[in-house]
Amino acid sequence: MANSLQAKKRIRQNEKSQLRNKGAKSEIKTLTKKFHSMVESQDKVGAESVFAKLASCLDKAAKNNLYHRNNIARQKSTIARLLAGLNG
Repeated sequence: MANSLQAKKRIRQNEKSQLRNKGAKSEIKTLTKKFHSMVESQDKVGAESVFAKLASCLDKAAKNNLYHRNNIARQKSTIARLLAGLNG
């Protein structure tokens, strides 16, 4: 258990940030699954709308150092390639 006031405050801050990070990561995972399912079903219009939301969430995650920026770039590149590969 933490003894100093600083350590106790740090614990409180960490708990808040963990909740915030968990929500953001969960949203990214959900949108990624939704995007991949739309690509599988060849739904280009739906995939484009989910792509926009997902790219925005990924950019916010990169800005807040939730994931490494190269990881975010790789994910965005992958989903952009999948979207470009859709026909019709």
